[in-house]
Amino acid sequence: MSQNNQTDRKTTHDAEADPRNDEILIYVNGELLPKHEAKVSVYDSGFMLGDGMWEGMRLYDGHWAFFDEHMDRLFNSLKSVSLDIDETPEDIKTILNKTAEANGMTGDAHCRLMITRGPKAKPFQHPSLSKWGPTIVAILEHSKPRETLATKGIRLATVPQVRGLPMSQDAKFNSHSKLNCVIACLQAEQAGADEALMLDPHGFVNTTNACNFFIVRREEVWTSTGDYCMNGVTRQKVIDLCRANGIPVKEKNYSLYEAYGADEAFLTGTFGAQTPVSEIDDKAIGDGQRPITEKIRALYKSLIAEDIAAQKASI
Repeated sequence: MSQNNQTDRKTTHDAEADPRNDEILIYVNGELLPKHEAKVSVYDSGFMLGDGMWEGMRLYDGHWAFFDEHMDRLFNSLKSVSLDIDETPEDIKTILNKTAEANGMTGDAHCRLMITRGPKAKPFQHPSLSKWGPTIVAILEHSKPRETLATKGIRLATVPQVRGLPMSQDAKFNSHSKLNCVIACLQAEQAGADEALMLDPHGFVNTTNACNFFIVRREEVWTSTGDYCMNGVTRQKVIDLCRANGIPVKEKNYSLYEAYGADEAFLTGTFGAQTPVSEIDDKAIGDGQRPITEKIRALYKSLIAEDIAAQKASI
């Protein structure tokens, strides 16, 4: 992909520039701090070891889309790695709403909620050295995906870095330990692409370094089995929407052969919802028409509206 200019590079998290983000307040362990003052200790286990979990969520009309699903994943992950916090999901919602209100945010906002095992007594690995409780940080930014993402699409390159087996580091954890994905992204950039298409340990198409991956072949929607990738909230919503609306969908093993010959391909994630893929390994995907992707985008937009309306009705 040497013909691709560096300035053409995109990511699935490209957002419209917003100068308000220079002045945001960030939640750090009970305090709302200006961006330039929001800090954690160099002894924090998240900084030192990547020992922590995070969630990305979007704010629509004053409410967090699919909040319960995000909390289910977060608290399942925390429990799995014995990271105990006093806060309940409702406490987390209070933190996020308080931070959103302080920043004057009601919509077009994205949150990165981070929970680590907290500061350590000594700069070593053992979890027992985290003696003072967890660190909780919430970064909320004014954030609207660039319009070009939905039109031009993302260019992917297949990379040698794979998502590992559950007994090494289960990809279902949304952990701070993202080096595997960072390496994959670097490999894709070195190949001239925007982001990486990662295979599973058996060589089947799996996920990207940042999002879940889908293809459309002969009006069927395919995605991986989910065994070796982050089981994203948006991924599951797309699968459910397809099943509820008569769109054939399969969670299955498939190879690059099927991906290269797909009629459409798209990524799913909380930030970009459904982002089209324009090419894989310098091979154009389909003819540029994306009727199934556009139908799913419309269904997903309606689903968000339903979720927000239900949250309002429950207050």
